[in-house]
Parts: sequence; structure tokens; C-alpha cells
Amino acid sequence: VQLQASGGGLVQAGGSLRLSCAASGRTFSRNVMGWFRQAPGKEREFVAAITGGGGSIYYADSVKGRFTISRDNANNTEYLQMNSLKPEDTAVYYCAADGRPYGSIRSKPEEYEYWGQGTLVTVSS
Repeated sequence: VQLQASGGGLVQAGGSLRLSCAASGRTFSRNVMGWFRQAPGKEREFVAAITGGGGSIYYADSVKGRFTISRDNANNTEYLQMNSLKPEDTAVYYCAADGRPYGSIRSKPEEYEYWGQGTLVTVSS
């Protein structure tokens, strides 16, 4: 099983980026998928998560109204659209998947079984 995150890069404050996370090896259509981020010297923090069918979505307060999580189960892929980016959004962004089907959204990293390798987002001021 592999999660492959992509789409990071360097962007100016106020700009946008779209991250993608392609899963292979198994389907996650019934599983919660999420995004976390980790800035240098800081703990990994929750960004957003979405249930298998997309019916429930949860965002961290710091990104609410600016980021949008979505998924395409036909292609086993999740996305994170990031708008109005700020320098404090600079971090390595990780996609993750809960190993339990039909689970509820969780915000702690240890509650996710599968992880992508991370993609770096740098927002310049």
C-alpha cells in the first residue's frame, strides 16, 4: 500500500496550490483520509479530513475558509486545494488514511495507519 503526495512548491503569500494524494495497493473508498502538516521544529498537526463517501469534512481552525479537501474514489485520490496561502502555512504536507473502514474523522496522527511521503509547501511573504 502506498500513498503518493504531490503538488507542493514555492508560492507567494495570497497564492494557491493544489495537493494531490494518489493511493495504490488497496482502495480507501470506505476510509477517512486526511492531510497533516509539519513545520520545522514543530509537531505534526492536523489540517483536514474527509470521510469515505465525502459526507463529513473537518478542518483545523487555522485553515478553515481557505483550504478545501476533496476526494475522487474512482481514482483513489484525495486533494487539498489551498487558497489565500500565508507564510505560516509553510510546512511539509502529508496525506494519510485511516485503516478502519467507515470510521469517524479523527485529528491525531497516531490514529491514521497509512502515510504518504510528504510534499513541501513554502509560502514567501
